[in-house]
Amino acid sequence: MNPKIKRITQNIFPGFVVSLVALPLGLGLALASGVPPLAGLISAVVGGIIVSILGGSNITIVGPGNGLVAVTLAAVLTLGGGNMEQGYLLALAAVVISGGILLLMGMLKFGALSDFFPSAAVQGMLAAIGFIIMSKTLHLMLGAPDVQADSTIEYYFKLPATIHQLQTGEIPWLAGILGLSCLAIMILTSKIKWKLIKLIPAPMWIILLGIGTSYFSKMYPQYLAPLPESLMIQIPENVFEGMGFPDFSKLGDSQFWGAVISLTFIAGIESLLSLKAVDKLDALKRRSNANKDLRALGIATIVSGFLGGLNVVTVIARSSINANYGATNRWSNFFHGAFLVIFVLVFTPALQLIPLPALASILVYTGYKLAEPAGFVKVAKVGWQQLLIFIVTMLGTLFANLMIGIAAGILATLLFQFKAFGRIRLFIRYAFKPNTLLYEETPGVYLLSVKAFSSFVNFIGLKRKLDSVPPNSQVIVDFSLAKFVDYSVLEQISNYYQSFKNYGGDLEIIGLDDLGAYSAHPLAPRLAKADGASKSTLSKRQKTIRLYAKKLAWEFKPQKDYLEEEFEPFAFFGTRIIDSGRNRLTGKQGQVGVLMVDIDYHEGEFIAQENRHATMVILDLKQEIPRFVLDKEDLLDKVAHLAGFNDINFSMHPDFSENFKLKGQNTPELHQFFDNELIEFLQSNKPFHIESNGNALLIFEKERLGTLSEIKQLVSFATRLAVILNSKHKK
Repeated sequence: MNPKIKRITQNIFPGFVVSLVALPLGLGLALASGVPPLAGLISAVVGGIIVSILGGSNITIVGPGNGLVAVTLAAVLTLGGGNMEQGYLLALAAVVISGGILLLMGMLKFGALSDFFPSAAVQGMLAAIGFIIMSKTLHLMLGAPDVQADSTIEYYFKLPATIHQLQTGEIPWLAGILGLSCLAIMILTSKIKWKLIKLIPAPMWIILLGIGTSYFSKMYPQYLAPLPESLMIQIPENVFEGMGFPDFSKLGDSQFWGAVISLTFIAGIESLLSLKAVDKLDALKRRSNANKDLRALGIATIVSGFLGGLNVVTVIARSSINANYGATNRWSNFFHGAFLVIFVLVFTPALQLIPLPALASILVYTGYKLAEPAGFVKVAKVGWQQLLIFIVTMLGTLFANLMIGIAAGILATLLFQFKAFGRIRLFIRYAFKPNTLLYEETPGVYLLSVKAFSSFVNFIGLKRKLDSVPPNSQVIVDFSLAKFVDYSVLEQISNYYQSFKNYGGDLEIIGLDDLGAYSAHPLAPRLAKADGASKSTLSKRQKTIRLYAKKLAWEFKPQKDYLEEEFEPFAFFGTRIIDSGRNRLTGKQGQVGVLMVDIDYHEGEFIAQENRHATMVILDLKQEIPRFVLDKEDLLDKVAHLAGFNDINFSMHPDFSENFKLKGQNTPELHQFFDNELIEFLQSNKPFHIESNGNALLIFEKERLGTLSEIKQLVSFATRLAVILNSKHKK
């Protein structure tokens, strides 16, 4: 088969499966938003076709979004002044203009905007959206479509009255049983392993049950009384009659622009967050072009609004299904929209048999998944500060609106970070000043150093550096010079870790070991502490070193230590001041004692002071050997010069003399010490800085902390060298 045709055909089935889910969700989300059910399908169809052609993503599905339900409903109610039909037409105008703003945001490269929002605040916002979605749809699921309330909380307070109506028969018992049964299907199908059940998505089982129940009740009313028309979905026979046209008569109204801003804000954030999440599901591990996708979503939203549809956003749940069923490119999004057109044009009579309680059960389950207790527990494990930010955002959204909620969450996050960092002026300074340095240490190995602090407010700079690195490279993110690292940053970097892994690269974090964590969670915020890291707040790097020590049967002590006695006798520290060390790993190789440690030191003083960190090994030889400094040619040559050593060559080993620089005072002793066995060993391994002070060796590679793989290489080199030195001792 032609490869181009294959790329198209292999996305037909994923598109079909997604359309089965999108059909009831589109109808239900429109219903919950206070607009005609067809509006949800219009946005899915228009979005699927336009974004599949113009978008910058690969396997995302677009359509009406959960996050926009509350905002759209508020716009319809506020702008219409109680007239839902007029409010719908005015809300369409807000949808069109919000699409124009999204298009402009994409042109201005606002794709990085999602990285500015703290993770706990975003999760709190999503939880609030879940509660808002459930508040009204719980009544509808039980068979009460006309319940009105002034707030989300009031809807919950009215639930006992709705349940009482169901018990007394004021609400048809069939509506309540059907709604609860459909909710049970949504819950249970995720737990059932039977392949036949899994083949059809849960929402489609609900549609089949709803249509089947309605059909049976119409055919045999003597056995089952049909539901009233008020509890059935309303779709016109001629679908084109259901399309509304936007009313721009309130362009000068502040409430209108409030709705525009809210729609734009939530649509943009929901789309960008979903886009990042879906990229992780891509089997081919491609990165989406967020700015191009924003432009496509903006154009699709404009067209959708003019045709009577809702905002078009990227949706995570339907995109996940798309990925799970083997989608490979944007054609699946196109086919999802095309199948929806077929459903509406061909199966309209069947769609008219869908009971509203059945649709409402899907939305209740969707809202619960956004606000489930597990989400609270997950955030609480990161730290009580993050939980408080989460709750502040959620309550602000529930009792005010989404804009105030997210603003409250950002403010709460900033207050915690100001308090943690301590120096507000310096915090503000580095929020707007570049604080990252990226350079290629060796081919394919990049070091990204972060200074002062790393938070959601300045993560964009760090993100740009990470995005500039080829995805198949090894990246080392060094926080040694940072005093504070935010939860949002660590979460984002963990996403990059997976991305680099997928492309055959790697990402490792160093420099967190001396920062105290707010909790035992691996992504908990980290803050500089005077007493260093404790056992309960070990970083991921420290935990891996501890496991490595256990494997070697060596002793590991992560606590801060002072190492002047061990390190000062070496020439390297003749012009450097030792501050402290940590992560002491000690063991023995024969007669030779081995000490590996992360050491902090500095050069210069006052404003000229430069702080350094490095992972070094000392071999305690228990014997006298010549004093020397050995380096790869031209590396750290000034150390040997300051020690008064002379360069020594070996006529029998010209390659060794060419690649290494050996300096010492006693040439005959060094010629004897560097025998054939030792020289061959050094030539067969990567070069390290090796220095002798007469009875011990100092070994390290770079003036920075080592990654786990580098630590293993360093320890392996040192222990194998110790074996050779042990044999020398025996001789």
